[in-house]
Amino acid sequence: MDLAEVRPCLEGAIPAMMATCAADGTPNVAYLSQVFYVDERHVALSFQFFNKTRKNLLAQPRSTVLLLHPLTARFYRLHLHYLRTEDSGPVFESMKAQLAGIASHSGMAHVFRLLGSDIHEVCEIERVPCDPSPTPLPQAPPRCNLLGALRRGSAKLAACATLDALLDATLQTLEQDLGIAHAMVLILDPLTERLYTVASRGYAISGVGSEIALGDGVIGVAARERTPVRIMHMTSAYRYSRALRDSLAGEGGAAISTDIPYPGLPEPHSQLAVPLLSAGRVLGVLFVESPLDLQFSYEDEDLLVTLGGQLAAGIDLMQESAEPCPDAPGTDHPAAPTRAPAGPPLQVRHYRSNDSVFVNNAYLIKGVAGAILWKLLQDRQCQGRHEFTNRELRLDRALRLPDVADNLEARLLLLQRRLAEQCPQLRIEKTGRGCFRFDTAGPVNLEDVAA
Repeated sequence: MDLAEVRPCLEGAIPAMMATCAADGTPNVAYLSQVFYVDERHVALSFQFFNKTRKNLLAQPRSTVLLLHPLTARFYRLHLHYLRTEDSGPVFESMKAQLAGIASHSGMAHVFRLLGSDIHEVCEIERVPCDPSPTPLPQAPPRCNLLGALRRGSAKLAACATLDALLDATLQTLEQDLGIAHAMVLILDPLTERLYTVASRGYAISGVGSEIALGDGVIGVAARERTPVRIMHMTSAYRYSRALRDSLAGEGGAAISTDIPYPGLPEPHSQLAVPLLSAGRVLGVLFVESPLDLQFSYEDEDLLVTLGGQLAAGIDLMQESAEPCPDAPGTDHPAAPTRAPAGPPLQVRHYRSNDSVFVNNAYLIKGVAGAILWKLLQDRQCQGRHEFTNRELRLDRALRLPDVADNLEARLLLLQRRLAEQCPQLRIEKTGRGCFRFDTAGPVNLEDVAA
């Protein structure tokens, strides 16, 4: 038999036990944090502490690992031969990322630190005799054909002409073709090293604009380590750390919160985060989760990595092709001032320190998206402009866009969706390639605060 039969045992749902022997013949048994599939003949075991097991392994390279299949309840023994320890490379980085994702949830990153990946050759796989009629475990519902689902999803993404449609097609594929009810896409801001939510599906709140720091939870770890992170079970109800609380001094010295609630499940039991990579850069993360254990297998991981690669390429393509049409109005040809529409006035306050924007004292957006909104409001009020182009935003140094990979399309989409949810009186609508229209449904009073 080969490792394919026991690969579900390596998902970490049930800890494995490892038996080693000292030079004088004294046996030792210990639990393992990870048994990681490398290929059909090799596994990697986590090296975290220089303990008795480690000492025995260096003295006697032979060991036995006892595994339990999480679905069939059958035991297996792996007879292993230690080959080497790796402290870099794809196997080490993948194991480190998974361990760091678990540790980030529990606040024990300083304890769950991977020192190395011990590579072992699998010499023999032994089925342990068991009760001939064990109580059967509940069977998982039949899975769809993953390759067919990937083909259908790929076709949907290939037909998209806008970033908005691309994100919706990705989440639709996950929900309709793969049965994944809870998912989100986050984009990395390279300047702040934070990921912000641009699209989600299956949550009570969309969470558009919510932020996660690089290295925080499985999402932040997947982006930082540039590798998928998959957690198949949770022993207790972990939640992500909420977005970094950024307080501003308001009137009377009161603190004003700029948190946007994170849309994740309160008690996730399975999670999979896949980095979106294009041309060697991390653009963001595709993230799925479930309230049930053992929901995302290594096959799901392979599929989401493939789908995420096409999504990342599409995001890059949208960014590169977002140039205005030749006759689009811009800063050189401003429209004539127009009279403000009637209606209840909006009180909009802008804080220069971090470009946060509040509407009627309620937090709306901050950062580059906030700076873009403030520019649109000022130009609308002072010049009566409605039509804008991506190009003029890129050329505006006051917005502090990075020189490379500014993700302007994603920032505009984030702002558009945030306005639609929280402030429909302000509207952004695409009017063509690299062109959009900004409108207000009533008069707006602007206040710029230096602090």
